[in-house]
Amino acid sequence: MPDTFGGKTIAILATVGFEQSELEKPKKALEEAGARTQVVSPTDNKIKGWNHKDWGEEVTVDAPLKSAKPEQYDALLLPGGVMNPDQLRMNPDAVRFVKAFFDQGKPIAAICHGPWMLVETGAVKGRTVTSWPSLKTDVQNAGGTWVDE
Repeated sequence: MPDTFGGKTIAILATVGFEQSELEKPKKALEEAGARTQVVSPTDNKIKGWNHKDWGEEVTVDAPLKSAKPEQYDALLLPGGVMNPDQLRMNPDAVRFVKAFFDQGKPIAAICHGPWMLVETGAVKGRTVTSWPSLKTDVQNAGGTWVDE
């Protein structure tokens, strides 16, 4: 695979209950494309994933949220799973972290239920967003345009 990301550093914000495939597969693809990834979490050490209908594997936390600085990263990945973004959007530090990427004009990829974090930051207004279908009303109520793409 080509070195598409040329050494860019991508933050992956997640906590307990992230959807396993939505963190691990994009992380692997980013790394194969030349990016350096760091799992950022309000939980120290390890976080346990959710694999379809049961608990999945643990993933090592590379950077605690309390010390992670958005300026250190070139982009942000928000994996879904229902539990993961639901917990993160209740954490003011996590919301500030995500909002800083918008404020700095950096790319953000949000998968499945991940756009809940985008809604929470207030940055959805005027944007076109895709998500798991159950977030359609949340995106629209936040002033965004929801698409199934």
